[in-house]
Amino acid sequence: MKKKAEECKKPPAWLTSFGDLMSLLLTFFILLYSMSIISLEKFFQVLKGLVAAFGGSQVVYQENAPVGTNVPLNMENMYPRLKKFKKLKEEIKELEKALNEQGIKSDYTVLGMCMKLRVNTDRIFPSGSENPYPQAIPILNEICMRLKPFSLPLIIEGHTDSRPINTERFPTNWELSAARAVSVLRLFKSCGYPEELLAAAGYGEYRPLVAEDTPAAREMNRRIEFCIKLNP
Repeated sequence: MKKKAEECKKPPAWLTSFGDLMSLLLTFFILLYSMSIISLEKFFQVLKGLVAAFGGSQVVYQENAPVGTNVPLNMENMYPRLKKFKKLKEEIKELEKALNEQGIKSDYTVLGMCMKLRVNTDRIFPSGSENPYPQAIPILNEICMRLKPFSLPLIIEGHTDSRPINTERFPTNWELSAARAVSVLRLFKSCGYPEELLAAAGYGEYRPLVAEDTPAAREMNRRIEFCIKLNP
């Protein structure tokens, strides 16, 4: 039986290996290109860490200069975002101290790109109400005035304890926590915080700090959190 002639000639065997090589080279050069885009801010963070680890404050190289030439590094001005973070942290710590001195339990934490100031609501809101006590309004305005100069995005989060609520205005704790967050947001708007940077959220009892169902745990879970976004 006569063998049917092939319509197209098979490519030479070396062409398959050559194609794989070209694909690998393309991937390699794309990787090199992506690694060549360096964040100056991150570079100087790493550089400062290396220099400080060896107990120095200078590098010992300068282009077209004699070997051994020292080049001072003005570290403090090389990454303004870190300076802003440091200043914000100091402000938050002062706020935490001032609030605790007034008998309002508070603390702060950093979660990813969010610095959170947590404020217990027992002396901010009456039970089951979204309207702050009259004496709490100056306290909330003080928080606003201290955070406003940083001009960073701010999410105001409301949290309640696990005790259920069922009123005509607040069928669940979601509504109560959201209403409290919006109430604080309106105060911040009145004190001059940029409106486009403000947001409010209500989480009800679903993000407790302490999962236990005790009076102390419920008190810790009743709070307003100010989430300041560190990456505008």
